Amino acid sequence: MNFLTDLMEGRSTLRPADLLVFGWAGGKHACVDLTGVSPLAVLKESGFVARQAIRKAKSKKVDKHAKACADNQHAFVPFAFDTFGSLAPEAVRLLTRVQKVVHSSC
Repeated sequence: MNFLTDLMEGRSTLRPADLLVFGWAGGKHACVDLTGVSPLAVLKESGFVARQAIRKAKSKKVDKHAKACADNQHAFVPFAFDTFGSLAPEAVRLLTRVQKVVHSSC
């Protein structure tokens, strides 16, 4: 899955997805990008707002990688979390789906 880096950045080497989930939706595989952030990192900009760091990190990852995944017939799942233990909604959905698969195979 070496297509998650934009060639416009001036690099010719592409990086792999953090996690590739086969058969995610509609026959497409999903490229999962794991992103951990500190909620304190955004304090300089606007003060503390719950989950703001996660939203910003997720947005940056979607902007950077979603098109490349779609162009290669893959879904993109940003798995963003913060060091206080909060998860982005997409991360919760992925973990919920994994949990259902694990329980159904037991």
